[in-house]
Amino acid sequence: MLIQWYPGHMAKARRMLIENLKLIDVVVEIVDARAPRATRNPDFDDLFSQKQRVILLNKSDLASPQETKAWVEYYRRQGIAAIEFVATNSAKKKAAVTLIENAASEKVKRMREKGINKVVRAMVVGIPNVGKSTFINRIAGATRAQVGDKPGVTKGKQWVKVSPYLELMDTPGLLWPKLEDEGLAAHLAYIGSIKDDIMDVERLASGLLSELNVICPAELAARYKKITPEMPREELLEAVCRSRGFILSGNEADTERAARIVLDEYRAGKIARVTLDRVNEPMPEPNPKEEANDGTAE
Repeated sequence: MLIQWYPGHMAKARRMLIENLKLIDVVVEIVDARAPRATRNPDFDDLFSQKQRVILLNKSDLASPQETKAWVEYYRRQGIAAIEFVATNSAKKKAAVTLIENAASEKVKRMREKGINKVVRAMVVGIPNVGKSTFINRIAGATRAQVGDKPGVTKGKQWVKVSPYLELMDTPGLLWPKLEDEGLAAHLAYIGSIKDDIMDVERLASGLLSELNVICPAELAARYKKITPEMPREELLEAVCRSRGFILSGNEADTERAARIVLDEYRAGKIARVTLDRVNEPMPEPNPKEEANDGTAE
């Protein structure tokens, strides 16, 4: 599954990020806790190398708690503070604000010594559909930023005032030119960061079922009774059909319906709390010099 993207609006979004770096003190990077490696744009390390950064592992309620803790520790060893987060509730709101304020504390202290009460400005970044706008709305306590369940809702920068001394900049989701690692590309597709309508959903769901049958076979079998741990990948979707009664005339399995159900239920956390990316797996190097078509997510 070689994924090539980077349409014109992605290049424009990248330029916008670079142009606005001079306006901000902290970069808040949102990643999906189910796939922290696949949803972390490798270009960000270079783009934001001169800025204080923090990472929020959003949707951590859908991920493995043990793996999320391992990722938080991994980022700490890289010198980047991180916390688990769930943008759809307020449990970690205070912790997120504290994380941002701590990252800017040295600059705030220097300005205070000059008699200035500095407003901390943070840029919220991430790839499409990791929950940037939902995070901002949660922190701000109101619907300030555009939110949607499809990649590419935020079209331009938006400033949101959280308090008299904290402002957040919402930005469009930014992908990188090409992802050649098929495993990470698949993980992006499984969690919905690549639009389903440009994918073969049956192939996608079969791949997801095959991976889940290794990671959490008991939970998968509990959800779809006809699936067994030893079942070959090519039989998994038909097993879902038999489990749910998705049978067409002529006793044909409705595998397209089953595929969409599997993807929806996985993304809603109804199968299991699963982290697809493990800390000890290597991160592929970005290759921005290669040409890419514009055929996927916004």
